[in-house]
Amino acid sequence: MIALPQHTSVLIIGAGPSGLMMAAQLLRYGVQPVIIDIKKGPTNQSKALAVQARSLEIYRQMGLIDKVLEGGKQVGGMAFNMNGKQLAAISLQDVGKTDTLYPFIHLYQQSKNERTLLDYLTVACCPVYWETTLIGLKQNKDTTEVTLKNGDTTHTLTCNYIIGADGAHSTVRKQLAIPFTGDTYQHQFYLADVKLAGDMPTNNANLFLAKNGFAGFFPMPEEQAFRIVGSLPDGLEDKEDLNLNDVLPGLKAVTATDLQVAETNWFTIYKLHHRMADRFSDGRCFLVGDAAHIHSPVGGQGMNTGLQDAYNLAWKLAAVVNGQIKESILNSYATERMPVAKDLLNTTDRIFNVITSRTWFNGLLKRYVVPNALNLFWKKAKLREYFFRRVSQTGISYRDSKINLQLSRDTQIKAGDRLPYLEIFDEKKKAKTDIHTWCSKPGFTLITLGEIKEAYLFTLAKWITQEYQGAINFFHLPPSNTNWHVFDAFEVKPGMRKALIIRPDMHIGYMNDMVDIEMMNNYLLNIIGFKTNSR
Repeated sequence: MIALPQHTSVLIIGAGPSGLMMAAQLLRYGVQPVIIDIKKGPTNQSKALAVQARSLEIYRQMGLIDKVLEGGKQVGGMAFNMNGKQLAAISLQDVGKTDTLYPFIHLYQQSKNERTLLDYLTVACCPVYWETTLIGLKQNKDTTEVTLKNGDTTHTLTCNYIIGADGAHSTVRKQLAIPFTGDTYQHQFYLADVKLAGDMPTNNANLFLAKNGFAGFFPMPEEQAFRIVGSLPDGLEDKEDLNLNDVLPGLKAVTATDLQVAETNWFTIYKLHHRMADRFSDGRCFLVGDAAHIHSPVGGQGMNTGLQDAYNLAWKLAAVVNGQIKESILNSYATERMPVAKDLLNTTDRIFNVITSRTWFNGLLKRYVVPNALNLFWKKAKLREYFFRRVSQTGISYRDSKINLQLSRDTQIKAGDRLPYLEIFDEKKKAKTDIHTWCSKPGFTLITLGEIKEAYLFTLAKWITQEYQGAINFFHLPPSNTNWHVFDAFEVKPGMRKALIIRPDMHIGYMNDMVDIEMMNNYLLNIIGFKTNSR
């Protein structure tokens, strides 16, 4: 094992998706973290499966999207079945094609996400210290002291900040005595990765509902491979050494098919919880992913929410560590992410309770009300778009955050919203691109729209270069016949101008109908908290 250092700016506890994303994002900004994990190494056994559009956009920004897309599988649709009869079916093809480059749900196992991020860390020479456990934590004014254990060896390390990405049983959260409020779902569940010999559709996800249980079949990238999630049949709760053969009769009953399993790669029993930490930060310590919130698997939201936790916190933390922005920016992490986690917890909890409930009333809901509602719901374009924005997490907004400033009259897109995906014809390069590509480099991005004299564009570039030294990228889009859709999206009428400052996480931080250096400087210095040459 590589020897642990005596000090690091950021210590990450946990090498799951959230911890690895945190490390990868910090590396993008030139911060080399230390990351440890209690496990012996990466594992192929993982519960999360879906990668949503917002996470795919993050992978694109990191230059990893081709690998993720090639190693996964798109879900074409979802079917709801009961007692062997299909009650409702919805197509997921291109539902969000106006919102994102990735208008689909992508099936790419958690283990594959972890290996992709591990490869990113390896290229950046950032090792994971496996079989290393946090056993003590003490916060001081300027640093935090931790005690780590590897085998029979203990090691003391100091760090400026700690990221608790160590899952539902987080040692960091327990060391900080942060309550993990919530409950455990009544029934036990099982998860299996299998290869089927039958005719189960390989492009759609299938949910089977029955009076005494449910089962979901999700097609994996490999041929005839499926991830099965189901409720444990009655009478098996106390049986030891359960395997797939034990639950197979119940599974056949729920699906009302003669299910044939050709191969079982993995099978496990587990309980599901819905809990959320009372605080996402404490002093110099922060919680991300399952350490901060856990919920039902409805909608494939858990892993994606953890990835976005890390994505939100990393740019802020890196800017503080690099001395660019005041430490107060870190307060916005919990302010922005806790409402997202709370809303997700409440939504998935309600849906999951309907799916798993065995009361006669919910039986009627599942058989008659829900299918008809879904079929009616899916016929309306606006409702389909709303559904996609929720599931894909492209609709998450931080409009109420204190680090955003809305000075524009826009009614549709506002500061705090995710930057929409819009294709652009770059007049300077005479080539097609998109607004997300403009924001692919680390740091903030200033985008100006409208007719602006070249001399003033030069003044803007000079201001950014002198005051912010590479922390802000700059692009200008003049009016043209090929780009009016961009102007329409941001409600920029002929003769008008607009200034957008895009945060590193591709959320709009500042929006103004004027292109004014003094006003933008005020936002960057007094709201974001930049430290510039003049301060």
